[in-house]
Amino acid sequence: MLLLALGLCATLFATAHEEEDVDADVEDDTAVHWKEVWNSLPRSMQTASFLPIIPVLQVTYKAPEPKGEHYFAESFDRGTLDGWVLSQAKKDGIDEEIAKYDGKWEVEEMKDTKLPGDKGLVLKSRAKHYAISGLLLRPFTFDTKPLIVQYEVNFQTGIDCGGAYVKLLSQSPDLNLDQFVDKTPYTIMFGPDKCGEDYKLHFIFRHRNPKTGEYEEKHAKKPETDLRTYYTDKKTHLYTLVLNPDNSFEVLIDRTVVNSGNLLADMTPSVNPPAEIEDPDDHKPEDWDERPKIQDPDAVKPEDWDEDAPAKIPDDHAVKPEGWLDDEPEYIGDPDAIKPEDWDEDMDGEWEAPQVPNPACESAPGCGKWERPMIDNPSYKGKWKPPMIDNPNYQGVWKPRKIPNPDFFEDLHPFRMTAVSALGLELWSMSSDIFFDNFFITSDRNAADHWAEDGWGLKKAAEGAAEVLNSAITLPPPLPLRPTPSLPEEARPLGIMGKKR
Repeated sequence: MLLLALGLCATLFATAHEEEDVDADVEDDTAVHWKEVWNSLPRSMQTASFLPIIPVLQVTYKAPEPKGEHYFAESFDRGTLDGWVLSQAKKDGIDEEIAKYDGKWEVEEMKDTKLPGDKGLVLKSRAKHYAISGLLLRPFTFDTKPLIVQYEVNFQTGIDCGGAYVKLLSQSPDLNLDQFVDKTPYTIMFGPDKCGEDYKLHFIFRHRNPKTGEYEEKHAKKPETDLRTYYTDKKTHLYTLVLNPDNSFEVLIDRTVVNSGNLLADMTPSVNPPAEIEDPDDHKPEDWDERPKIQDPDAVKPEDWDEDAPAKIPDDHAVKPEGWLDDEPEYIGDPDAIKPEDWDEDMDGEWEAPQVPNPACESAPGCGKWERPMIDNPSYKGKWKPPMIDNPNYQGVWKPRKIPNPDFFEDLHPFRMTAVSALGLELWSMSSDIFFDNFFITSDRNAADHWAEDGWGLKKAAEGAAEVLNSAITLPPPLPLRPTPSLPEEARPLGIMGKKR
């Protein structure tokens, strides 16, 4: 506990004093005081000798500032949706009542924020369609530089069924953010999605067929990592997609790789079709024999084979147990039962008491007619069948012949996707209060790391410190201390009422 408390305190204290990142001011509502850390220590460590190593910790939030080349950066700390466009369109093919993209968005702090002043984009409504988007500073062209997309999500009240993914909208003269819908062309879709017990982390890109000009979605394989915790712990998580010009990709959560691969080898359906396909006009010959085994045509049923012998026969060696009550039935009418007053024999028939176990049989080995138990018949053989032998005419499993694929093409550079000019969220959710923050698109890894450290890194540190302080509640109260004569007056611990001891 001590090492954890001091480690987190030292980290946050150092972060709070980095001049370029955050300002440190003495503010009661944002300060984590040394008294709280002190009370989290084991009783045996609550001595005057430990006082000098407990720092006075306070963190004042400051919005991250983008550094290096970037195409999009949004922290929402201005408190407005300036630069974002709410869709005014309707979704096709569904009921008019829910067709509108009228889900409510707000820019606000998290419900249980550990960093006052840190705002984000919050999806507020349940069972609504949402569509909001913003233009990039300039279009991103897939050429010689990597693409890095990252943003934060916090499912503040959990997530039942809904998405929290983003779309990078394809550059086009026809792109109208005011009419952003599910069918608006996109180049990449990335982020978490969950319904029921199906936890997903999408990475999808739309590939253009060079022969037909048509687009097809390509899906990355499902991560092998168990994603459940990221959707249920109500913490802020950082989602990152890295696409490289050599066609490799990485998907990260909280800066840890959870999925990786290659656009040519690890997408479904594959980018390139097979060079050969089965001939659709080729048909199996009528005399083609695919049976590896057949019944022996020369086999004859043995003369002593009895197909009519029963599978079970009575056990001739069985003996009726002593004390068996042949004349007593297993069940008798309940002697305590009374015919209902409203019983009508003309309508309901003759009344009979319900059956109950015969009490006379409780101490006996059995009641009623005794019958010999059944055993397996040693003479039973069942229906005779000829034995199976190798088929001398076996030709193997028939397959149509291969022919050149008329639709074949080879795209060795699927990274060269359609340029993107906007970032959008087009979602449906049965859960509310999904918190989005710190969207960032860049080709500079250092810029992405810096943005992550100043945004998500600060949240993670603050959440960690809060957990340490909350754990102090379960510890015994601190021992009374007697300040040593050498301890300065201002360093003495406070009493319950705030007076110096």
